[in-house]
Amino acid sequence: MQNEVVSREQWLEARRALLLKEKEATKLRDSINAARLALPWVKVDKDYVFDTPEGKKSLADLFDGRSQLLIYHFMLGPDWDAGCPGCSFLSDHVDGALPHLNHHDVTWVAVSRAPLDRIAAYKSRMGWKFPWVSSFGSDFNFDYHVSFSPEDLAKDKVFYNFTPMQPADANDELPGLSAFYRNDKGEVFHTYSSYARGPEELIGTLMILDRAPKGRNEDSTMNFVRRHDEYEEAQKSPSCCH
Repeated sequence: MQNEVVSREQWLEARRALLLKEKEATKLRDSINAARLALPWVKVDKDYVFDTPEGKKSLADLFDGRSQLLIYHFMLGPDWDAGCPGCSFLSDHVDGALPHLNHHDVTWVAVSRAPLDRIAAYKSRMGWKFPWVSSFGSDFNFDYHVSFSPEDLAKDKVFYNFTPMQPADANDELPGLSAFYRNDKGEVFHTYSSYARGPEELIGTLMILDRAPKGRNEDSTMNFVRRHDEYEEAQKSPSCCH
């Protein structure tokens, strides 16, 4: 199906009308960003321990000497052979940003419940460089509502994206992004979390596709996404990240 074809003058009129909406969206995004920065913080008093290639580390250690930490809750369960295609799609965009984030006092770390050997194998397959640690044996994923036990999924509701939801709509692992701040005294604060489609703006490919003639050209959220080494297989299964 092709859009209406008009004169250059008519197109310019329509484009100017759209530009007004785009400017409104930019101002709204600026307002949302300001409100995000103004959110109150919660002090993290619980001791979390992560398995890393350098040994056991605390949450404070993951900051790697910086004051800000972004953790991507990557869907890779303890017995999974491969990571979520949607999480992998987002993670394809991270390595190029790392020097800029680190220079701006921000550390990026992916966290999954899979053991380190599974993480290392999948990370090598994908060719990624960003830090990725295991929270296996820790409450971290459960406390930040991105992992759910069989007992959780047997309940009437599970809590995800700040909302009770039907277990049938959940999974044992779900995606998210959490932000933390460490002050000069070494105290750690949870400042922000975002789930479901919340971190979507981190996926530059989607932002580019939004400007293409057919847009994302999807039947459901990111159903076109494959792991970057699987596009030739043209699998029909949708992404597990909604």
